[in-house]
Amino acid sequence: MSYHWGTIQNINDMKKALLLKSMSSFLLGLLISFAGFAQNAPASPPAKANGKIGEANVTIDYSSPSVKGRKIFGEKEPYGKVWRAGANKATILEVDRDVTVEGKKLPAGKYSLFLTPNENEWTVILNSETGQWGVKQGGVANRDPAKDVLSVNVKPVKSASLTERLTYDITGDGIVMRWENVELPVAIK
Repeated sequence: MSYHWGTIQNINDMKKALLLKSMSSFLLGLLISFAGFAQNAPASPPAKANGKIGEANVTIDYSSPSVKGRKIFGEKEPYGKVWRAGANKATILEVDRDVTVEGKKLPAGKYSLFLTPNENEWTVILNSETGQWGVKQGGVANRDPAKDVLSVNVKPVKSASLTERLTYDITGDGIVMRWENVELPVAIK
């Protein structure tokens, strides 16, 4: 069988063209996959605050929504309505030693944290049921009041600047919830 040099050259060119098309298709697919992952980032990503208050190790496990130009307290989270204190699953507060929260005893353990915002005073609720989705169908907080372990009232403070993403901080004196233009300090000893 005899081949002409031009035919062999054309076959090599075709192989190169096919390899180049295959590589291009692979790279394009890879870029589309990465773009898909970027778009699937959660709107309220998981977050965690860890720290010590006295001898107690304290952890708050929550999902962190953003303000996104909305009016949060009094509208998105209505006054007088129990809120899951975050997004997605109910927010979890865990202490490894007995503590007092605003002067009330709280045994070591893991609790769902709920908040009831109001204009001048908020209610902080710690509930023994954990792991549940934060809201029931219809938007009501997924909380069984019979399992409330502790309930205290605290005064919110207007923050100096907007806090876009919900955060919890553990300080030597307790915890502070910050979101929108509100700070809610809760004394823990």
